Amino acid sequence: MCPGRHLLHAATPDVRLRGRAAIVAQVSSAGTLRLRGREWAPGEFAIMAVVNRTPDSFFDRGATFGFAAAVAAAERALAAGAEIIDIGGVKAGPGEAVSTGQEIDRVASLVAAVRERDRDVVISVDTWRAEVGEAVAMAGADLLNDTWGGVDRRLAEVAAAHRIGLVCSHAGAMAPRTGPHRPAYPDLIADVITVVTGLADQAVAAGVPAESILIDPAHDFGKTTWHSLEITRRLSELCGTGWPVLVALSNKDFVGESLGLPTQDRAEGTMAALAISAWQGARVFRVHDVQAARRALDVVTGIRTAVAGG
Repeated sequence: MCPGRHLLHAATPDVRLRGRAAIVAQVSSAGTLRLRGREWAPGEFAIMAVVNRTPDSFFDRGATFGFAAAVAAAERALAAGAEIIDIGGVKAGPGEAVSTGQEIDRVASLVAAVRERDRDVVISVDTWRAEVGEAVAMAGADLLNDTWGGVDRRLAEVAAAHRIGLVCSHAGAMAPRTGPHRPAYPDLIADVITVVTGLADQAVAAGVPAESILIDPAHDFGKTTWHSLEITRRLSELCGTGWPVLVALSNKDFVGESLGLPTQDRAEGTMAALAISAWQGARVFRVHDVQAARRALDVVTGIRTAVAGG
């Protein structure tokens, strides 16, 4: 049975009760997330705004590559309601090589600038390199967003040493910045759950605070469009592991391929996928359009509250 389908028949009392029980189970399945002294209890959503200091970003095509433009983008995101700013210095997909030194130059100064302007904002950095993690932790970052599935195991050690958070992702064992070639999984969801929970357990063993760890199925990383759609449909299984789930759906290729639309026309599809993920229990949402995401999540919260109270 697809999660939430029972709501279509909410007029039946016993179904309504089952719906309430399912919601309670979903919301209570993961504990409180803590980052930089801030807390998100089960059922609360956090918006992570994307700010990329890259000249070749798939979405903004380098609009925030310049330092001043990146700072301004972070300020706009905070004003629109973002609680987390996710800073990146290397394009996720194939492209021009970026050395460790170049990545540090792009992201560490921006972390420091955002921290200087807002002492309370949670700052995340999208990197797979331990050296970058060390530099940004020293500059004031609170979360290391490892989208490439732990290719550098030292990154968890950096997070542990600085007592900051870590995102544990499933990238299908792909090397950073490579595209998938006919990826196949005997059991996709089982593989995702095994990998991300294994990485989370390893992070805890390394000393990363358990309450500051998130897991991410990493839509489109080492996956086809069908894989990303299947993960979205069955996200409640990942949320049921007990770890807070982060989803990065914004304007992804699986949305575009589903609709037959280019990157700049995927806003509505993004919000649909976001709402479905939120309903199933995802907790943190990495997005480009903060205001639209906030409104979509507010509607999900309103519907969930009405059903639970009904």
